[in-house]
Amino acid sequence: MRTEKTEKIRFIACDLDGTLLDPQGNLPEGIFEAIGRLYDKGVLFCPASGRQLTALERMFAPVADKILLLAENGAIVAKDGEILRLDSLPQEDIRRSLEVVNGLPRAHALLCTPDCAYYQSEEQPFLSYVAASYISNAKGNLLSLAKREKVCKIAVYDELGPENNGMKVLPRALPHLRIIQSGGNWLDISEKYTDKGSAVRFIREKFGFSKDACVAFGDHMNDYEMLLECGHPYVTENAYPPLRQMIGKCVPSNAEGGVLQALHCILEDRLP
Repeated sequence: MRTEKTEKIRFIACDLDGTLLDPQGNLPEGIFEAIGRLYDKGVLFCPASGRQLTALERMFAPVADKILLLAENGAIVAKDGEILRLDSLPQEDIRRSLEVVNGLPRAHALLCTPDCAYYQSEEQPFLSYVAASYISNAKGNLLSLAKREKVCKIAVYDELGPENNGMKVLPRALPHLRIIQSGGNWLDISEKYTDKGSAVRFIREKFGFSKDACVAFGDHMNDYEMLLECGHPYVTENAYPPLRQMIGKCVPSNAEGGVLQALHCILEDRLP
C-alpha cells in the first residue's frame, strides 16, 4: 500500500479502448456505480477517448450528469451536453492531409466533426470499422465537406499498419500537424497541439484542479501527454511496451478490470 502524502484526488482521466474497456470492448460491470460514488466524494471522472462525442454520450448516458467527456483525442471537451472546447483544422491543412492520405496504399480517411464522421471510400474492412466505431457517420465528398464543416480530426484507417505505412510518410509530409498512432490500424491527424494532455490542461485550468489532485489511466501513445499532465499516471499491464516503460506505474490489465480496481482504491482514499 502506498503511504506517501498526496493531495485529495479530484479528477480522473481514463482512456477507454485497451484501458477501461475489456478486450471485447465492454465497460466493466460496476463502473457506473463507481463513477457515482466518486462524484459523491467530489471526484470528477472523465472518459478520454479518440471516439466521437456522440459515442461517449451514449456509452456513459447513465452517469451523464456526473462526468466530463474528452472526445476525438482531446479536440473536444464537453459537459452536460455543452461543448467547452473545440479544436478544428484549417481548410488548407485538411486539403493537404487528404491529398497525402490518398497517395498512401490501402489507407482511408475519415473526417471527424463534433456531430458526425464522414467517409468517402466504401472499401472493406474500412467501412465495417467506421460503422462499428462511429455511431454517427455518413458518406460524402470529403473535400467539399471540409469547406463547410468544423473538422476536429482526420482519422486514417491504414490496412497495412501505421508503423509500416502511414507513420513513415505522414509526419514528414505534414510536419506542422500532429500525427499519432491511436491503436490498431488507426492513426489520427490533428492540430499540432491538440492532444489529450492539452485537453486535460484546459480542464485543470477551468475547474481549478492541481496536477497532484489528478489521476490518469492509459495504454497507448495517444495517452502519453494526458498521463504526463496528471500527478498520478498509470498504464494497464497490457499497455504498449514503450509507453509502459516511460510511465512505469501499472494497474492490472483491462482483461482483469484493472482500472475499476484502481477506482475502488481511490474511493478508499488511497492510491492504486
